[in-house]
Amino acid sequence: MRDTVEPMDVPRQHSSLATWRNIIATWDQRKRFRRDLEQKWKDDPHLIDDIGLTRPQVEAELAKPFWRA
Repeated sequence: MRDTVEPMDVPRQHSSLATWRNIIATWDQRKRFRRDLEQKWKDDPHLIDDIGLTRPQVEAELAKPFWRA
C-alpha cells in the first residue's frame, strides 16, 4: 500500500472527476430537455408539429432513459 500520492496520479484523478461531472451534466440536460418536451407536447401539441417532430418521434424521445442519447 502506498502512503504518498504520485504526481502522475493527480491529473488522472482530476480528469476522471471532470469526466464524471460532464457525464452528470449531460444526463441532467437530457432530463430537462425531455421534461420540457413533454410539457410542451401536453400544453400545445401544435408546437411540436411546428418544430418538425412527429408524435412517434416525441414518444420515442420521451421513452428514453436519461442516460441514452
